[in-house]
Formats: sequence, structure tokens, C-alpha cells
Amino acid sequence: MEEYRRKTERHRSHMTHKSYSQNKTRPHGQQAKHAGPERELLRLLAHSEAEVRGLTALLVGKLVGKVQMPPAVLDAVRALLDDENERVRASAANALPAIEREAQAHTERSEDEKLIVTHGNYQALESYKTTVILYQGTVAFCNRFISLRSRTHDQMVQACRSGKQNIVEGCAASGTSKKMELKLVGVARASLEELLEDFKDFLRHKELPIWEKNNPQAKTIRQLAYAENKSYETYRSYIEEQSPEVAANTLLCLTHQANYLLDKQLASLETAFVDEGGFSERLYRVRSARKQKERNP
Repeated sequence: MEEYRRKTERHRSHMTHKSYSQNKTRPHGQQAKHAGPERELLRLLAHSEAEVRGLTALLVGKLVGKVQMPPAVLDAVRALLDDENERVRASAANALPAIEREAQAHTERSEDEKLIVTHGNYQALESYKTTVILYQGTVAFCNRFISLRSRTHDQMVQACRSGKQNIVEGCAASGTSKKMELKLVGVARASLEELLEDFKDFLRHKELPIWEKNNPQAKTIRQLAYAENKSYETYRSYIEEQSPEVAANTLLCLTHQANYLLDKQLASLETAFVDEGGFSERLYRVRSARKQKERNP
């Protein structure tokens, strides 16, 4: 009886090991389905015969978009652009447009399937760039002409900071709430309008002129907005070295420009919100698309 039990255990152990080995090497799912063709295409794209490499590259170019092509194969075709054989390079170049179109389409599909889309790149916004310069200028102006003990000093600096920071916060919130983004950019616009009035009050109290839009000096300042790689250094001399009239009117021009850019940004956000909806609508679309995909894989 004891001998029979030991034989049974050895047999069971042998069968378990055999089953594990078979399962370990057996192909699974879509990856296994493409493993053979992908490996073969990669082998042909690296073939010693130039003609084989060129014909394979052309074949990939014809098939891409019609069948799912593994990224490794597409990268191998791109690598042939540096091949030593001129005809192979020409074949790869011929296939490249189709490959790039498919890559772009794949990126767009991936973006459409995302619930939280790419957001937060506030550094690229012209409104943000302008408010950064405006904030630096406002701090320098207040330190120069307004007493640190005055509430006006703090209020002007904080109004300008609010304009800049709400642009940042709005961009950060846009991934999950377009409504919040609209609200925060609106707050930024309101803060800069308050700052605009403070600069006008300064000039009125000092009995200094507020430059009109077509004033030659105002035109000079407005043209600085088109300077290449503009920064605070572009305006520093006007704010830190010129008279109170020039400094205040320079910052008035900058505030007007920031407000103009924020108005355009708000209009764009409003149009996008009406056309595409907010986070809730996107959530519904993504969930509906996911369910449809599960029903019809």
C-alpha cells in the first residue's frame, strides 16, 4: 500500500510539472497571435539582402492602417532610412508617410479614449507669460512708489498675483472640470481689472496723464509685446528707471494686453465647453465607448 502511494505521488508530480511547462510555453491571446508574424517581419527587415529589406519595408507601408502593425516593426522600417543601400532607403521613405499617419491616428484615438485628457501646460499660454512680466513689474513699481505700510501696496501686488495664479490653477483643474477652469480664468480677468483701476488711481492722484491708446509713447510700449523672447528685462528700464508717469503707464499697457489675452482665452474656453461639454459629458462618452467596445470587441 505504501509503495502504491509513493508511485501515485511521483506520477502526480510529473504531470503537474509537465502541465506547468506546457502552459509556460503556450502562446496566449493577442500577443501570441502576433508573435510569429512580428518576428518574421523583423527578420526580413534585417535581412542581409537589400532587395528583401526594401520589399518588406514597402509591404509594411501597404499594410499599415489595414492591419494592426506592432510598434517594433514600424520602428524597424524607420531605422531603414539610414540603411547603406539607396534603394532600401527609398523604400523606407516611401512607406514612412503611411506609418506616420497611423502613428498620429493612434495618438488621437488614445486621446479620445482618455477620461482625463492632456492639460496643465500653462507655461505655453501668452496670457500667463504676460502676467509673469506684469507681476514682476507691479512688485518693482509698488516698492518704488508706494509705501510698504500702505494697504494699496499689498492689494496691488495681491491682485496681480491672483491674476497669474488663477491662470495656473485653471489649467491644472481643466482635466477634471472645464467649468472650474472657466471660473478661475474669469477670476484672473477680474483681478487684473482691479489692478488696472489701481494704476489709473495712482496717476489721477499724482495728477499725471493716462496715456491714450494712440499716444506715441503708448505705441512704443505696446510694440514691445512683439519682441522676440520678451521678458521682464524688456520692460525693466521703463519701470525701474523712468518717471512715475512712464512706469505707471507702461504697466497700464501691460495690464491691457494681459486682459485682451484673457478675453480671447475665455471666449475659446466658452466655445469648447459649449461644443464638447465638460468632464461629466466626457465621462459618459468614454463609458459608452468602453461598453460598446466590450460588446463588439
